[in-house]
Amino acid sequence: MTILTREIFSEDHHAFRDVARKFFEREVAPQHGEWEKAGVAPRSVWQKAGAAGLLCTTIPEEYGGSGADRLFPAILIEEQARLGLSGPGFSTHSDIVAPYILNYGTEAQKREWLPAMARGDAIGAIVLTEPGGGSDLRSIRTNAIRDGDSWVLNGQKTFITNGQCADLLVVAAKSSRDPAQKEITLWVVEASSPGVSRGQNFQKIGMKAQDTCELYFDNVRLTERNLLGKEDQGFPMLTCELAWERLQIAVGAVATSAAALQWTRDYTRERKAFGGLVSDFQNTRFRLAEIKAEIEIAQVFVDRCLVEAAAEKLDKTVAAMAKYWCTELMGRVVDECLQLHGGYGYMWEYPIARAFADARVHRIYGGSNEIMRELIARTL
Repeated sequence: MTILTREIFSEDHHAFRDVARKFFEREVAPQHGEWEKAGVAPRSVWQKAGAAGLLCTTIPEEYGGSGADRLFPAILIEEQARLGLSGPGFSTHSDIVAPYILNYGTEAQKREWLPAMARGDAIGAIVLTEPGGGSDLRSIRTNAIRDGDSWVLNGQKTFITNGQCADLLVVAAKSSRDPAQKEITLWVVEASSPGVSRGQNFQKIGMKAQDTCELYFDNVRLTERNLLGKEDQGFPMLTCELAWERLQIAVGAVATSAAALQWTRDYTRERKAFGGLVSDFQNTRFRLAEIKAEIEIAQVFVDRCLVEAAAEKLDKTVAAMAKYWCTELMGRVVDECLQLHGGYGYMWEYPIARAFADARVHRIYGGSNEIMRELIARTL
């Protein structure tokens, strides 16, 4: 429904969008309701996505990916949002977890884990948040203490996307039990390792087809094979990758807003009230006009950010602006659109109801919007 032409995409991008759209329409949308009830998508859909070339698209071909630019995963996020699909958590796997291994892993780590991730045979999760802290990563208590030639990992993590189905966990931990220790280390932990256990799948108010749970680490033995980068150097690594993660959230937020506008326009053109179509009321037309204008503006900004990201030039403050502004916009849009649906907008069978529930967490994860404001304020 955009008016302005999005000139950032090539013919290859458009062809990929067609493949992604058909995949979500055929392989995900028909089963999505069942996955929402189950709280998790089956492993088979991950493998189908891998076979279709939809996973780990930015990973070089030598490690099983496509060697594509970052516009390709953005397209995948947009197409998933267009249908209002909360799961599976492909972007966490492909565009958060896999890049950590690619950018900071050894050659042996890349060759061992990335091809399996690209095939969908190994599912990834990023394991940062703890019950006692989320955005403040320096306050985490999980620790991996050296014991001779190995380390012993202990701790508890929460709100882990893909937590129930993940095979590979990128875990943040400190190298000391001292609360004053601020530096962290990143580890790649196999979920099958002795001492790793999962809590029950959380019953969330939204994002129901995307599994989320707690993870527990009880004397998990780690070696150099599991160390990602260098010890106590995890925080700079996280900082570098967070800008792209936040832009991904912004991409999905704008796409969801556009989808909500489309659903609402279609609904109001069919729904009658007081002898006329709801779409003919001035209130409806003006509110949808305001929404459309804001989405167009947001899309231009996000597209500019995507160009910067594809060129590896995305500024972390700009990414914070995108995440903050676009998720706030999405919250307003889905609320306005649900209102225009009337009582039907409150029914789960309508996509606007699911989008309303799904949207709320976007202002929390990836760094809360309060943190985004603080990051932006530091540049004033």
